[in-house]
Parts: sequence; structure tokens; C-alpha cells
Amino acid sequence: MTRLYAGLAAAAVAGLLGGTAGYVFFAQSDDPFAQCRAGAVGGGDIGGPFALIDKTGATVTDKDILTKPALVYFGYTFCPDVCPMDMARNAEAVDILQSKGLAVTPVFITIDPDRDTPQVVGEFAANIHPDAIGLTGSAEQVKAASQAYKTYYRKQDGDDPEFYLMDHSTFTYLMLPGGKFGDFFRRDDTAEAMVDRVGCFLGQS
Repeated sequence: MTRLYAGLAAAAVAGLLGGTAGYVFFAQSDDPFAQCRAGAVGGGDIGGPFALIDKTGATVTDKDILTKPALVYFGYTFCPDVCPMDMARNAEAVDILQSKGLAVTPVFITIDPDRDTPQVVGEFAANIHPDAIGLTGSAEQVKAASQAYKTYYRKQDGDDPEFYLMDHSTFTYLMLPGGKFGDFFRRDDTAEAMVDRVGCFLGQS
């Protein structure tokens, strides 16, 4: 029965991610950044207003955070491997971009607000990169942000209220100033590939 549930969950995630990718690539036909994307066509209604909590406990919005290009990632600090690896890759891309004179902010939004307090996400972000921003919020605030970015997450079943894992999508989103969606990156995109594509976008902006 456990294997059945795991299979159904995996199928649901795959379907959601595939749908997200299709939505992103085919949502717009007139794309000024087409040459910057991995696919032939880009765009899509990804992103939107959010209100979350920063490391100081203050409420911040997308207008406060997305004042310059950003790499936005949804994950959780108790993630054993995927989230730290993805964020480290994003931080490497940010450093390379900074060496080229391009300022991009790495942003981490938790999908596990029960454990990820403002202090926890703040320390996690700081350990990843000095410019990284960690955000949390109430369950409702996190859900609203996730829905705006069309991400997926689900708490795995278990009896332990402290030690549990989360299923979640693993895209990184390039957001341009003002919260405009640029592109998304998969886990198998290297830092160098991200730099090339982000640099193309910033050159066109």
C-alpha cells in the first residue's frame, strides 16, 4: 500500500510539473526573450503578489523583495539534500554573474512554515550566500506564494511531528525587477548554463 501511495504521489508531481512546463512554454506567442530561453517559446503567468516574513520577523511583499533580478526557489531547510544542493548551485550562478557586473538576488521561500521560523530561514539563507533572502510565513501566506508560482508541495505521511520530509517541485525561477517572470531552471541545469541564460535576459532588459 505504501508503494501504491508513493507511485500515485510521484505521478501527481510529474503531471503537475509537466503541466507547469507546458503552461510556461506555450502561454505566450509574442516573446521578446525567446532567444534567451532553453525552449523555443516562453512566457507565462508565473509569479504574482505575495506577503511573507523575513528573518527579522517583518512582513515583506514581492515589491520589497523583487527590486532587482532574482533567482527564486521554493524548498525547506530540513531538506536532506535537494534544497541545499539547488540553492548552492544558484549561489554559484549568482557569484559568477556578480563577477560579470550583474547583480542577482538568490531568494529562498520555505514550504515548511511549521519548522522554518524567520530565524531558521534567515540562517539557512545566510549560510548559502551573503546576499540570499530567506522567507517564511503562515501556512496561508506560504500557500498563496506557492500558488502564484505554480509550485507543488506536500508533507509526507508519518507519525513523528518533528522529523518528516516534504515532497515538492524543484524549479528555480528567474524573476525580473517588478516581479516579471523571466524563465525557469531545472535541477539538471548547471550554474554556467544559468549564467548564460540569465545574462541574456539582463542584456535584453
